[in-house]
Amino acid sequence: MKTLIIVESPTKARTIEKFLGRNYKVKASMGHVRDLPKSTLGVDVEDDFKPHYITIRGNGEVIRSLKEEAKKADRVLLASDPDREGEAIAWHLREYLGVEDKNCRIRFHEITESAIKEAVQHPDVIDMDKVEAQQARRILDRLVGYKISPLLWRKVKKGLSAGRVQSVAVRMICDREEEIINFVPEEYWHLYAHLAAGEKELVARLIKVGGKKAAMGSRNDVNKVLAKLDGAAYTVGEIGKKESKKSAPPPFTTSTMQQEASRRLSMTAKKTMQTAQSLYEGVSLGGSSVGLITYMRTDSVRISEAAQAEARQLIAERYGQNYLPARPNQFKGGKGKVQDAHEAIRPTSVLRTPAAVKEYLNPAQYKLYKLIWERFVASQMAPCVLETQTVDISAADCLFRASGTTVLFAGYRQVYAEGKDEANAEDGVIAPVQQGQTLPLKQLEPTQHFTTPPPRYNEASLIKELEEKGIGRPSTYAPIIDTIIARCYVVREEKQLFPTELGTLVVDLLKDHFSNIVDVTFTKDMEEQLDMVEEGQADWVQVLRDFYDPFAVTLAKAEEQMEKVTVAPEESGELCDKCGRPMVYRMSRYGKFLACSGFPECRNTKPIVVPTQVKCLSCGGDIVQRKSRTGRVFYGCANYPECTYVSWEMPIEKRCELCGTQLAQRPFRGGMQETCPKDGCANNKTAYRKSVKTTKSKAAADKPKKTTKAAAEKPAKKTSKSTGKTTTKKTTTKKTAKKEA
Repeated sequence: MKTLIIVESPTKARTIEKFLGRNYKVKASMGHVRDLPKSTLGVDVEDDFKPHYITIRGNGEVIRSLKEEAKKADRVLLASDPDREGEAIAWHLREYLGVEDKNCRIRFHEITESAIKEAVQHPDVIDMDKVEAQQARRILDRLVGYKISPLLWRKVKKGLSAGRVQSVAVRMICDREEEIINFVPEEYWHLYAHLAAGEKELVARLIKVGGKKAAMGSRNDVNKVLAKLDGAAYTVGEIGKKESKKSAPPPFTTSTMQQEASRRLSMTAKKTMQTAQSLYEGVSLGGSSVGLITYMRTDSVRISEAAQAEARQLIAERYGQNYLPARPNQFKGGKGKVQDAHEAIRPTSVLRTPAAVKEYLNPAQYKLYKLIWERFVASQMAPCVLETQTVDISAADCLFRASGTTVLFAGYRQVYAEGKDEANAEDGVIAPVQQGQTLPLKQLEPTQHFTTPPPRYNEASLIKELEEKGIGRPSTYAPIIDTIIARCYVVREEKQLFPTELGTLVVDLLKDHFSNIVDVTFTKDMEEQLDMVEEGQADWVQVLRDFYDPFAVTLAKAEEQMEKVTVAPEESGELCDKCGRPMVYRMSRYGKFLACSGFPECRNTKPIVVPTQVKCLSCGGDIVQRKSRTGRVFYGCANYPECTYVSWEMPIEKRCELCGTQLAQRPFRGGMQETCPKDGCANNKTAYRKSVKTTKSKAAADKPKKTTKAAAEKPAKKTSKSTGKTTTKKTTTKKTAKKEA
């Protein structure tokens, strides 16, 4: 019996085909095969929102190939991803290929031989509730985007777009920026007593004055306290010790994986999901291809009993029985509704340690797999045991307190520590003192502070906020961020997300005329209604009707009331060196740049140069900050091309003692570390080498190296592992990167 299995990507197809016999053929659909047309709305609002699907342009050859293979096969099994979108892809394939067998759907959450063979033996029907939920989401987003976007084109400018979820994300970033701008800092002071405790020093902070919480808002308040303490004796009062346990963190969900990868690995959400997809689809391990992680789009922290048992065995053998909890750790989902359709993200086999598979992975795959493996193993380990010691010290009517935390038992931190764990793991051991002991005062140190505004969102914190507010779903977080940056509504600088003037303008217009579209609560309610459709508790047509009827009225009012806005580009004060017309600031997804106001007649552009107050030791010129074509900050000499000094890190006026190159500095463990920009120099720190050497697929502006002009202009072909498509990309060199000066 000949069986055709259709998956989404060719990488997954090759992996699965190796697990099955010769009677199975596995082909890839390259993702969706049908979608709404791009040129028109594609939805008949009057006929119960009936969608008009067409074959996606460019997929004709794939579709014909699948049809031919389906005719040859005795049965067809549809094995797209086990989520809403995957269910919709399976439905489209069944409709297009005319598959008559209802039990044509197979699902698996990890690409291993046992999981694939088990799925093939138990085909199921397509879940139409999931299909309708996905269809409702697609139509809902189409109605919002294709109705509001043309209005913005007419009232503001061409090329703008609005989206049901993306616009809410932009609003959150704009609202945060407004909070920061309007924030008024408040002054406050702390007072520290440095006391001699034998040969050691004990530092205690003032916490109470006259039995009330110490609140010093000015230097005058501090002086009053200092007057009270003049000549006072510092006597040790209550000494306390408290033991506490910190439980192991749960395994990764899509959201927490993206957050940790952003914070620890500096990976964007898009890069994280691409890398996780490659680990899921399969990696060749010495000839045999196998999926290394379970499905990476999930909101569940559930783990199978078999995976827990395997992890417990590894923990006992590698770390000892005391690192093993009496019963396997179980976790509850986070805030909001958890679909719990799939397991948490974990290794398909915990016995495949990061060290064992490192040679088969590229640097990004290895770092992400190591993060997932360590988090999963840690999730099944015993708690970390901490001891917190406090010492109260009285002087006059003031109370000081010194505290310190030590780790008594590492527990899960033996394998994995979150950032907050690393920061607070051990605040230091307090110098030994006895109750009633008088400690000599060495000095009183008042320190001035100011309250700070809320931090700007970065990708990790924005994803966390979207998840907590119930906006979007695991599969949408990365596309949301990618879209708002591509639309130039938001720019990413130093990992922080800043709203652009255009983004702020669009959000203000939407708030004035479509307040519900950019309302967090409304968007959350819509997500919950889509969940109800998936669960068979709501009709998808009625959900769309309840949204569209009032939306159509609002749209008509906005058409009449929204005034036309002229967006004038900001002038820079510079003149174009090609035609003499003024240069203006323009915006791209990588930030601001200078462009000639005579566009399109003159297409001259230049990067914005930021002075650094650092001199180039090679020629005496100024070192300036620029951005590469991919938006990455680098530093170079203003006298380029005569002087070719370039560095990814901030230069300092000091030469490398080994090679003579001007040194740079980078953040390191809370301070700064000197590094040599010259590749191959012994003073070129590991972190810098990784940032340059492990990005083989980056645009060449992000990887300076010597090459010939011919090589720089030669297109390089690259085949995507996830889609199988071959694209052509120009290779940029050190020379072309420097031309951005």
